Amino acid sequence: MMSRDSRARGARPADRTPEHAEGSNAGTPGADAESADPATGRTRTASASAARTPKGVADAASTGRAVKIQPWSPTAPAVTLDDVLAARKTLGDVIRATPLAWSRPLSEAVGGEVWFKCENLQRAGSFKIRGAYVRIHNLSAEERAHGVVAASAGNHAQGVALAATLHGIESTVFMPEGAPLPKIAATESYGARVRFAGTTVDEALIAARAFAEETGAAFIHPFDHPDIVAGQGTVGLEILEQCPNVKTVLAGCGGGGMLAGLAIAIKQLRPEARVIGVQAANVAAYPPSLSAGRPTPLVGATPTMADGIAVGCPGEVPFGIIRDLVDSVVTIDEESISRALLLLLERNKLVVEPAGAVGVAALLEDPGAFEPPIVAVLSGGNVDPLLLLRLIRHGLAAAGRFMSLRLRLTDRPGALAQLLAELAAADTNVVDVEHGRNLAGLGITEVEVGVTLETRGPDHAAAVLERLSAAGYSPTVA
Repeated sequence: MMSRDSRARGARPADRTPEHAEGSNAGTPGADAESADPATGRTRTASASAARTPKGVADAASTGRAVKIQPWSPTAPAVTLDDVLAARKTLGDVIRATPLAWSRPLSEAVGGEVWFKCENLQRAGSFKIRGAYVRIHNLSAEERAHGVVAASAGNHAQGVALAATLHGIESTVFMPEGAPLPKIAATESYGARVRFAGTTVDEALIAARAFAEETGAAFIHPFDHPDIVAGQGTVGLEILEQCPNVKTVLAGCGGGGMLAGLAIAIKQLRPEARVIGVQAANVAAYPPSLSAGRPTPLVGATPTMADGIAVGCPGEVPFGIIRDLVDSVVTIDEESISRALLLLLERNKLVVEPAGAVGVAALLEDPGAFEPPIVAVLSGGNVDPLLLLRLIRHGLAAAGRFMSLRLRLTDRPGALAQLLAELAAADTNVVDVEHGRNLAGLGITEVEVGVTLETRGPDHAAAVLERLSAAGYSPTVA
């Protein structure tokens, strides 16, 4: 294993040139920029190991101990490296060979090269066009005549809509109620008819399957089909060409289509590289499924900002591949996702949706857990601008740069001005002030003030709280 101390921390390889700046669309690494070390020391939540274990054995997600299980055998056809190579020929010039962007702050934190595979810059805004195009291309003439139908929270919808239009085929897409408006509009702009069903992707899938049975339309599953997996696997081929010495690949995982495809390409062509799946902890179906030894519906899922990977049960086709080839699946929390989005936006000038940033979030949670060179796949960039505003604010708070306080003051002239003067002396920027006299629990001479502040980071935020306490205030972080 490469020693983290064997090279300068975050040193930029000599063959990188200034034109390959962070945030550029070049297909090679980027130049550096000033930054703070994003390492937090927080503990990463590890899930069941998915590979390098004997058949019929998996790691228990809760304890890490090996447990005996009954081997699971997929009924769907296997997917091979030849399938991935054939998918690449099928795709031809339909897709873009998306660039790698180098990350200075994460390279410094890890002690080696960290790259982002920018599928957020792909046609239709995500990697989904790869699998959707291959699947639709392989339909028979009779199947094409009845059109296609799909279900998706947005990215697969856009991929199917564009792929169908490129083939001259009608498409219908079922989305869950509450799907982001920009994704709905984009899907329609690519030529699909959008219909709504349920509140989750799983419910939309049921409606799409029923539509397929009624109309004869070909159902284009978002992840559970060999053609889909093969198409997504072309991302892995590009990674190996752009970073041939890669040691670790991090990729988000919902149903598992892209992770399975990546694993096929990378493990066949560079078996020493580690492939790591990343799921949002609130909707992580793979850890319990890997422990059970078979795709298992998730119980107790909670909402996540990473809606693109909020899938309640692994796919039959990708599950067997991930079990046998992927080295591990890890989970990350919502706070880490929002910090990752902020880092990508500020440092690399890359707009990435929450589901597309989970690999970066895993690096932020535990930068020492993965051996460089590392490639983190940014799987999509289709994010609602209104959601992006909330995510930025959430990310600033998670990074200690945005703080909301509640304080009680004596209701007298000048009390608020005195508090604001104290905050100004602490070198904070006051974003918002709320002033309430009629709240339950307040004394007759009291007023509660809520202030929202911008700080320079956790240390500065702590200094602000210390200064206010020394001045006689009793601030509460909201």
